[in-house]
Amino acid sequence: MAFNTSDDDSQQRFALGIIFALVLLVVGTVVGAVVYRSVAGAKGAPTAAAPAVVDSAVASQSTPPALAAGAVQQGDGAYIRVEEGVVKFYFATGSAELAAGADEALADVVRIAAQRGKKLAVSGYHDATGNAAVNAELAKRRAQAVQQSIIAQGVVAGNVELRKPEVTQADGSNDEARRVEVVIIE
Repeated sequence: MAFNTSDDDSQQRFALGIIFALVLLVVGTVVGAVVYRSVAGAKGAPTAAAPAVVDSAVASQSTPPALAAGAVQQGDGAYIRVEEGVVKFYFATGSAELAAGADEALADVVRIAAQRGKKLAVSGYHDATGNAAVNAELAKRRAQAVQQSIIAQGVVAGNVELRKPEVTQADGSNDEARRVEVVIIE
């Protein structure tokens, strides 16, 4: 039985064309994902990183590099960001549930406060939309959740000051307003 080589060549070219198209599709998808993440990160969107904390009073001393970096931990609508020594817990709408990684984000600030003999202040914030009383109560529950997480790490309750919920005025989005901040105080 004789085979026609031009048919074989056509089939091989067709198969190679399909493979080439698939490779281009995969490469394009990967490049697109990388570009998307880069653009989203540049706009301030949370990106995954190891939690870290830095006490501004300690920063000038020989602080390990891991403590000096701002960090973000993403969860389901909630995330944690560390900025200039302040641990910020952001919450999903209507939720007081902490984002994954809360204990890790607090570990350094708890350790630094204990080493320096200092206390921690926990402040709840909320946006200005909706019922102010409901928002204040939710901000309080969020702050209490963070406070309980700190106490669970061995900090004496008297060393964790819970501050009254505050309304955040137009200095960010409503998502950014729904937060609890933890700072080291005297």
